[in-house]
Amino acid sequence: MTLLILGVPLMGNAFAQTPDAAPPTADTGDTAFMLISAALVLLMTPGLAFFYGGFVRSRNILNTLMMSFVVMAIVGVTWILWGYSLAFAPGLPFIGGLQWLGLNGVGLEIQGYLPHLPYEDALKAADSKYADVVFYAGTIPHQAFTIYQAMFAIITPALISGAIVERMSFRAYSLFVLLWSTFVYAPLAHMVWAKGGFLGLYGGLGALDFAGGTVVHISSGVSALVAAIVLGPRKTYPDRLSPPHNVPFILLGAGLLWFGWFGFNAGSALSVASGTSGNLTTNLATTAFVATNTAAAAAALMWLILEAVLRGKPTAVGAATGAVAGLVGITPAAGFVTPLSAILVGFVTALVCFYAVSFKHKLEIDDALDTYPVHGVGGTVGAILTAILATTEVNGGGKDGVLRGNFGELGVELVAIAVAYAIAGVGTWIILKVIDATVGLRVKEEAELQGLDINEHGEEGYNSEFGDRPTL
Repeated sequence: MTLLILGVPLMGNAFAQTPDAAPPTADTGDTAFMLISAALVLLMTPGLAFFYGGFVRSRNILNTLMMSFVVMAIVGVTWILWGYSLAFAPGLPFIGGLQWLGLNGVGLEIQGYLPHLPYEDALKAADSKYADVVFYAGTIPHQAFTIYQAMFAIITPALISGAIVERMSFRAYSLFVLLWSTFVYAPLAHMVWAKGGFLGLYGGLGALDFAGGTVVHISSGVSALVAAIVLGPRKTYPDRLSPPHNVPFILLGAGLLWFGWFGFNAGSALSVASGTSGNLTTNLATTAFVATNTAAAAAALMWLILEAVLRGKPTAVGAATGAVAGLVGITPAAGFVTPLSAILVGFVTALVCFYAVSFKHKLEIDDALDTYPVHGVGGTVGAILTAILATTEVNGGGKDGVLRGNFGELGVELVAIAVAYAIAGVGTWIILKVIDATVGLRVKEEAELQGLDINEHGEEGYNSEFGDRPTL
C-alpha cells in the first residue's frame, strides 16, 4: 500500500476545520465499496476450498473444504480479539501495540480523526511516526477498514492448506492456523502495511506491496513449503498419486478466486475517489481492477500455450492454475503499473510458475497442490516485477521502478522478500515443531489411507466410499 492510500491527501473530503465543528461522516460511496470488496475477498476462501477440493481424492474432499472454512471461523474471531491490534495498531517497527484488543477504541468514526484538532493539524499529527493517531483510510469507518483487512488475514493461512492436504490432522491444522495467524501473519502485515512498519512506505524501508505479494502470497507459499517438508510426504507419494477427482470444482474455484480478487486488489485502493498525480487524474481502484483482470487473462493464456507446445494439449487444470498464478503475480503491482505492464506481469509469472511446478516434482517435495510454486514463486516474481515496472504516473503516492531510473527500488524489494521468507519459514518451522511435540501433526497411517473425511469428520462427501447407510 502507498502513502496515497494510507494517507488521505487525494480523497478530497471537506472535513471540519475548527475544534468546535462536528466530526466528519463517512463517505457512503467509499464505505459501500469497501464493504462489497470485503465480501468479495471473503468469497475467495470458499473459492479456494473448491479449487483445492477438486484436486484431492474423493475420500478427502470434505476435509479439504473444511481446512478453508475453519479458517473463516478461527481468524474471524481472533482478528477481532487481538489480530487487528497486533497488525495495525501503532507500536514497534515489527509488531503493533495492544491498544486495539477486542476492537477497543475501534468504532464507526472516521479512522484517525482527532476531534480536538482542525483537520489539517490532525493530518500533520498523523504524519509523525510517533503520533498515536493512524490514518489508513480517511473516508470510511474504522471498523470497515478492520473487517476488510480481516478477510486478508483469513485467506492467507487457508492458502497453506494446499501443501498439507490428505495427511495433517484437523486438530493440528486448526491449532496451526491460530498460532500462524498470530505470530507470522500479524507481524508481517504490520511491517509492510502499518504506519511505522519496518518495511512499508509509511515510515519504513519503502517496499511496494499494493495488496499482498509479500504479506499474503510469499508468506503462505514459503510456509506451505516448510510445512510440506516438516510433515513429510503422503504414504502414496510419489508412486500412487491419483488425478484430480473433480476438475469442474477446480474451474469453479478458480472462477470464484478471479471474481473475488477484484475486491482483493481494487479494494486495496480503500476508496473509489479520484485524485491527481502530477498532471494526471488517477483512480487507483480502477487501475488495480484493470491490471488484475489483464494479468490473470495473460497468465492463463501463457499457461495454455506452454501446455499446447510442450505437452501437446491445453488443459482445464492448466487454465485454472495459470489464471491463479497471474492473479498472484499482479497482487503487489496492481496499483503501481499500467495495463500493458500487467500483461507482462501475467506472462512472466505464468512462465516462471509453470517451470517451478515441474521443478518441484523433480525435488520430490510433497507440496500436494503446488502452493509454493504458484503462491511463493508467483508472489516473489510479482514483487520483483513491481520494483521494475512501477511508475508514479499511475500512482503518485508510490515510487518509480527500475525502468523509470530508480534502480535502488529493486534492492528495497529484495530486502522485503528476504524478510518475508525468513519470518514465514522460521516461524512456520517453530510452530509446527511445537504442535508436533504436543498434539502431533499427522493422522495415523490407516486413517490416511482410508481417507480423512470419515476419520476426521465422521462423514463422507459423496456417500460412496463405505457404501450406503440405512436412514432412520
